[in-house]
Amino acid sequence: MITCCKEGVEFLTAPDIAAPHGFSTRLGGVSEGIFARLNLGHRRGDDPANVRENYRRFCAATGTDASRIVMTNQVHGNVVKVVTGADVKPDLLAPTPFEADGLATNVPGVTLCIFSADCIPVLLFDPVKQAVAAVHAGWRGTAAAIAAAAVETLKREYGSDRLDIRAAIGPGIGPCCFETDGDVPAAMETALGGLAAPFMTRTETGGKWRVDLKAINAAILEHSGLLGEHIDVSQDCTCCQHDRFWSHRFTKGERGSQAAVIMLARPQQN
Repeated sequence: MITCCKEGVEFLTAPDIAAPHGFSTRLGGVSEGIFARLNLGHRRGDDPANVRENYRRFCAATGTDASRIVMTNQVHGNVVKVVTGADVKPDLLAPTPFEADGLATNVPGVTLCIFSADCIPVLLFDPVKQAVAAVHAGWRGTAAAIAAAAVETLKREYGSDRLDIRAAIGPGIGPCCFETDGDVPAAMETALGGLAAPFMTRTETGGKWRVDLKAINAAILEHSGLLGEHIDVSQDCTCCQHDRFWSHRFTKGERGSQAAVIMLARPQQN
């Protein structure tokens, strides 16, 4: 994963994804107070004018189109919605009419956008069939294998070959900070069997568990047929680096949001 900075906006990209995309940080925006600086959460209570400017800057930096964004109401499930130009928001701050935690499209110029602030953002790109997906994987979505659902969506809808798909797992809370009670490991084991077990360990006192959500999502993607060398994983922990990223756990919910965006480039005109 590469850290980029364009016009003061810091974001991360995956070299293997040859489509305009990026994972935001907190750095480079105009928001103030608890939302300072690059808040991309449009329903957090921030000044709408600041949110609009933040999107303008972030999308310009990543090469995506702020006027052609598709968003979703995230509900910690495993639904991946196939979208087209008809799903583009008429206005950035307009209500979103559907619930899903994943988006997929093969329409050039449509910017897929998902949000996170400790949960795990995942971007997928098929360079052969020219299709993309964006996924929000909290621990419930991870247990429900939403990353695998996104792979299946690309295969079913666009004929993608799993061996062609590139994946980027962006910044999210790491096992260093994600301590949980036994309900999370139990849910992972029930849903994923032994797939998640290597990435869940008891704390030193034995009363809690440390869960590596990024590693579990990478394992889910490999289990879905992706090549390990096609999966890029950010090592950044949003909670450890709360001055650089939004962390729901660290701020106890008083925060902005990161966004992850991806778009198929439009064909160049002669």
